[in-house]
Amino acid sequence: MREVTVVLLDDGLSSTAIMPLEIFHCAGRLWNDLNGTPADPAFRVRAVSLDGKAVRSPYGVRIVPGASIDEVGRTDLIVVPTSGLDLDLKLVENSRLLPWLKHHYDQGALIAGVCMGAAYLAEAGLLDDRLATTHWAPSADMSKRWPQVRWRPDLFVTEDARVLCSGGVYAAVDLSLYLVEKLCGHETAVRTAKALLLPMPRLCQSGYAMLPVSRAHDDARIREAEAWLQANFNREVQTASLARRAGMAVRTFTRRFKAATGRLPAAYQQALRIEAAKAMLERDDRPIQSISAEVGYDDAPFFRALFKRLTGMTPAEYRARFAPLAVRGYDGHGP
Repeated sequence: MREVTVVLLDDGLSSTAIMPLEIFHCAGRLWNDLNGTPADPAFRVRAVSLDGKAVRSPYGVRIVPGASIDEVGRTDLIVVPTSGLDLDLKLVENSRLLPWLKHHYDQGALIAGVCMGAAYLAEAGLLDDRLATTHWAPSADMSKRWPQVRWRPDLFVTEDARVLCSGGVYAAVDLSLYLVEKLCGHETAVRTAKALLLPMPRLCQSGYAMLPVSRAHDDARIREAEAWLQANFNREVQTASLARRAGMAVRTFTRRFKAATGRLPAAYQQALRIEAAKAMLERDDRPIQSISAEVGYDDAPFFRALFKRLTGMTPAEYRARFAPLAVRGYDGHGP
């Protein structure tokens, strides 16, 4: 069973800590309880504060943790919530958190920051030259404070080298369900979402998702190529043109791209397009052919076949399973 540690901090919105606690607690448990089958908990969850004492919210709610951060011996995942808007004050007030996060990251833990909780990850150096997101409002300030971070405030969830971030407050749900799916599989995540009457994770604040499609790596020039592909995924792109942009011979570029990301450039672009299409299918009722063209495939039958090969479902099946009722045609009257 995986260990999840949620940090409690003064002056933050309690839901950014409570929602992860409840979602991870319910994974493998609540669905089973509701359906009369034995529980199979996926996580052991605990809440901690810096000193083990209760924390206060700005609206009077007090939360009592089970331990202090110093009592955490080992954990698989740490979630850092919000803690107020005054970053100058809060980073000093909660400075003990920074080396603790770095220590557990070095021990192999996943580290996740919810909303402005990403500031602690950035200050600890865990986001240097890595993809990250946060709430759109403080994103400009955070970009100036930590210019070495590759901020993407258009995304709800980012993951890069075992460090994850989410956008606004409700994105705590997206991040938590994303991690349940990553660590326990799709079925457990869907059951957890259904049991809690939650939608499956939104991944992109600008309207379509970009799941991480490559493993973590430190090849800066390949990172630049990835960023360009992510911004231009629906264009026709030749490997030779990508290689020229990276200043490499085609064979060298292809070898380094595969070594860094685990995919050939064409397969990487396919994965980007399919992730974008999935999010579009979840959010609107446009014809499949229109979505196919928007993500870069004028040949709709090819798109359908590729989508099924990569997801195990046709686009129509995916929409029927994951889209909101309004997209699926339910008008709110009758069954």
